[in-house]
Amino acid sequence: MDPYEYDQLIRNEGFNIIAGVDEAGRGPLAGPVVAASVILPGCVRIEGVRDSKKIQGKERERLFEEIFFNAVDIGIGIVDAAEIDRINILKATRLAMHKAITDLSKKPDIVLVDALNISSVDIKQKSIIKGDAKSASIAAASIIAKVIRDSIMKDYHRIYPQYDFVRHKGYATKIHLDRIEKYGPCPIHRKSFQKVMDLMFPF
Repeated sequence: MDPYEYDQLIRNEGFNIIAGVDEAGRGPLAGPVVAASVILPGCVRIEGVRDSKKIQGKERERLFEEIFFNAVDIGIGIVDAAEIDRINILKATRLAMHKAITDLSKKPDIVLVDALNISSVDIKQKSIIKGDAKSASIAAASIIAKVIRDSIMKDYHRIYPQYDFVRHKGYATKIHLDRIEKYGPCPIHRKSFQKVMDLMFPF
C-alpha cells in the first residue's frame, strides 16, 4: 500500500492530526539517539518519502528540506550517550520519542510509532512494525531524525577527528572499531555497549 494511502485510512477513522514518530541511532556505538515526530498535512504529497535507510545522502537532505517546508509541525528529541549508558538504549529511545512528541506545538489525535509504544505519552498510539515503510508520517520522521543525527555526528567529527565519525556516524564499522582500539573510547562512546566494553577491557 502507498504510505500516503495508509495515513489517509487513519484519517478516515476520525484521526485528523496524525504524528509519525521514528528514531535514528539505536545501533551505533557512539553519539546520541535522535527521535522525530512529524505531522504532515493531508493535502500534500512529498514524492520520494520512504524509509530513510533506503535513501542516499543527497536525496535524504532534499527530502528533509521539503518535509520541513511542508510539515504542519515537527518535534525533536535527543538523548545523549551518557544517558543511554545510564538507562539503556531501549529506555533512551522511548525517552527520545517522548521528547519528540512533547516538542510538538500541536497535540496529535493519534501517534503512529515505528515498532514501539511510548507509555509515558497520554495520546492514542498505534505501534507499526516496519512503520517507516508503511506510513508516510513515520517515514518523514525517520528522514528528519536521520539527517539531524548525521549532522550531530559531523559536528562531533570536528571535536574528535581521530575516530572519523563523519564517515561511519558512530556505527560499528571496522574502521570505527580499529579507532576505538587504537585511541580508546571518547566521551560520546556508549560504554555500556558490549563491543565498546570488549575494546576497553580486552582481557
